[in-house]
Amino acid sequence: ILKYDIMARFRRRTCIILLLFILFICSIMMALKTLRPDRAGFGDPFGLGLLPELQQRTELLESKRSSLNRDQGDTVTQISNMHAAAVSTMKASIPSVNKLEGELSSPNYNFHVFYYSWFGNPQFDGKYIHWNHPLLPHWDPKIANNYPKGRHNPPEDIAANFYPELGSYSSKDTSVIEAHMKQMLSASIGVLALSWYPPGMADENGEPTDDLVPIILDYAGKYNLKVTFHIEPYKDRDDRSMYHNVKYIIDKYGAHPAFYRHKTSTGRSLPMFYVYDSYVTIPEIWANLLTVSGSQTIRNTPYDALFIALLVEERHKHDIHRSGFDGMYTYFATNGFSYGSSHHNWASLKAFCDSNNLMFIPSVGPGYIDTSIRPWNNHNTRNRVNGKYYETAFNAALLVRPEIISITSFNEWHEGTQIEKAVPKKTGQIVYLDYKPHKPNVYLELTQKWSEKYRKEKEQWLM
Repeated sequence: ILKYDIMARFRRRTCIILLLFILFICSIMMALKTLRPDRAGFGDPFGLGLLPELQQRTELLESKRSSLNRDQGDTVTQISNMHAAAVSTMKASIPSVNKLEGELSSPNYNFHVFYYSWFGNPQFDGKYIHWNHPLLPHWDPKIANNYPKGRHNPPEDIAANFYPELGSYSSKDTSVIEAHMKQMLSASIGVLALSWYPPGMADENGEPTDDLVPIILDYAGKYNLKVTFHIEPYKDRDDRSMYHNVKYIIDKYGAHPAFYRHKTSTGRSLPMFYVYDSYVTIPEIWANLLTVSGSQTIRNTPYDALFIALLVEERHKHDIHRSGFDGMYTYFATNGFSYGSSHHNWASLKAFCDSNNLMFIPSVGPGYIDTSIRPWNNHNTRNRVNGKYYETAFNAALLVRPEIISITSFNEWHEGTQIEKAVPKKTGQIVYLDYKPHKPNVYLELTQKWSEKYRKEKEQWLM
């Protein structure tokens, strides 16, 4: 009996020790995934690249490429594969900053934040826009059947995992625009990169917003902020349409004091354009616009500018250089999701850019969660860890000494990358995420902290 009792106790102790060890290993793995998923692969793509409209877009691009090959006799590198198309559709240590809530910082024009003016509500727009975004199905019907379908129903049920302090606002509401400018300035951000479609065009869930640009410029100017343009992949975007649209932007908005111009190392002050999904257009088409000898060249004209391409895969860096772009940015706030968004690749990308006279603009983000619109996409979530994830990204960016840092995003609520103020909210069965135990402005404070750190470190780089 004594021997049996001893053996039983030994087995219980062994099981307990084994269980604790397993829990410890799981905790370590989760922490690594959250903070430093550098070596993670793409995993399952976001899946939007397999939707019919994107299949059609890819087929159209392939057709254009084949036609170009026949006309010019060139061998063109195959256009982005379906996996890249899927990627493209995606769109704390507490700071030792004792600033008062209403106290504003000086703008840092080397900090750019991606800004979206596509939201609407019944008071200003006659209906909800984007807050009622549909749930996007997984491309595999067997998986899609396991997840809910339909649309969100604002104002209680919005297409976001967090809830804005300003509620389900309209981007046309001037009080909202002004509040946003104040928040950016409090964060020591100097430039907002405004998501832009040509007049009369919009994303598939939105309405045209070009008529808002003058108002945004006016309010940005009031707070000494600048506005640059984040050109979206509008229908039939190519060298010709880009030339006309760049000309339109500069002719219409270029004289405004809040219109952003970047001073280059040669002393020129040029407009800057971020070009989202640039890689879905082949380098030969971009070269027509962006190289001096191109048939549609914009170089050495009154409309010359700095054009910044989106880098997702490693091979895109060679295409970007060949296309005639002036630099590259990484956009995605998901460390480990793509080659470009993985922090550990930034040093080699910066070295490539330095050796080819290109700008490297890393994109940092506070976290990522898009399950409000892609309920099947849990594996790409990046927990904010009370601000630590954001600070890890900033630290990685500063290590490569970039000329500009971009922030994804100010208010892309669908993908949970916003630094805009968010508040706790619970309604019915919905419990929104929040910034607790910190205040709604914690990510603005963290941005301000790193903006000041960047300024100080940049002084050392230049010595």
